[in-house]
Amino acid sequence: MRKTERESTKITAEVTPSLDLIFDLLSNRRRRYALYYMHDQPDGVATLDELTTAVVDLQQADSSQEAAIADEADSGDDTDFETDCDQRQLRIRTELQHTHLPKLEDAGVLDHDRRSETVRYWTQPSLEEWLEHAKHKELS
Repeated sequence: MRKTERESTKITAEVTPSLDLIFDLLSNRRRRYALYYMHDQPDGVATLDELTTAVVDLQQADSSQEAAIADEADSGDDTDFETDCDQRQLRIRTELQHTHLPKLEDAGVLDHDRRSETVRYWTQPSLEEWLEHAKHKELS
């Protein structure tokens, strides 16, 4: 039995996705951000809140997003900025729950437990080869 809830090893998916499916999965920026985060988790497990925060952070780090955030921050009204950030976080969480996680789950890349709001990533070497390349190009 595991000593802690998070102590586990990554598990490899049993089915290798087609190249078309891999590129389809990587075609959306937020889905790529979610995969970057899940791939980097030592045990391949994250809560939906952790995943949402990671996607928001990666999106904000994107240079085009930084400019938009700076423009909002310069408005002088911190309350509006905080409300916008909360709304953005909620919008991204909803998009993950209803669009991206189901698509990744259907592809056999991860499992999303809606009851416990946890996500488990299944190691997939053919996907990870392209994922690492995309991450290097996009975030370096």
